[in-house]
Amino acid sequence: MVKEQATRVILVGVGGATCSGKTTLAKHLKNIIPDSVIIHQDDFAPPQELVPIHPVHNVQDWDAPQGAIQWDRLIDFLRTVKKTGIIPPEHYSHDHLNEQKDIPVEDAVKEKWRKEFELIKQRKSEEGVRIVWGLVDGFLLYWHPDVIAELDVKIFLRVPEATLKERRHQRHGYHTAVQTDPEGSLWRDPPTYWEDVVWPAYVEAHTDMFADGDIEHGEPTDKVKGVLVIAPVGRELGAIVDECCDVLRASEMT
Repeated sequence: MVKEQATRVILVGVGGATCSGKTTLAKHLKNIIPDSVIIHQDDFAPPQELVPIHPVHNVQDWDAPQGAIQWDRLIDFLRTVKKTGIIPPEHYSHDHLNEQKDIPVEDAVKEKWRKEFELIKQRKSEEGVRIVWGLVDGFLLYWHPDVIAELDVKIFLRVPEATLKERRHQRHGYHTAVQTDPEGSLWRDPPTYWEDVVWPAYVEAHTDMFADGDIEHGEPTDKVKGVLVIAPVGRELGAIVDECCDVLRASEMT
């Protein structure tokens, strides 16, 4: 008789500002770790017609934490995944429509960790446990306390403002989540949107995450306990993947 397995869900937050590299990192982790799935926070943005208007600049504000995400929907979704180990079948992501930059990781790093996580999977299976890894990717992961509470591992990519601005200006737009429309809707930044809306909203959302509100250099506060803060600029992506996988390996033993 085959022993019935219990499912354990480990939710891994991969956070950081827009253009910090969080989605690229999450996709590499997914390609390494068996039984893993990416949950994009962007898919929980409100429909375009419900996005609030900035009170000063009179443009749609996709970045202010209060209105950029439908928080109740995201929190319910994470709790459901954690309880069942299943992504609800009606959920639809638009991430595949966005620009996908290929930033490779060395084969030796990938193979090392694939073997390691396959061994973990085998060992857990012998113990009667199936681990499902939910890689939660988002630019506002560490704003809402109920989202933070659902995350078992917390990773944050900290990138300087000048680098983020340059990367954002190189993008051609974002496909936003419209659950009833497989093509979503394409958003392009108006002039000065970064300076007027994106960066101030990022600062607002993360000020209390770092000591003295120093989002670029401050030490993490107790708001996000145990967060791994990574400064990726100037580092090989393989080294970052290696560091994250080491943390994830430790998490399955807790």
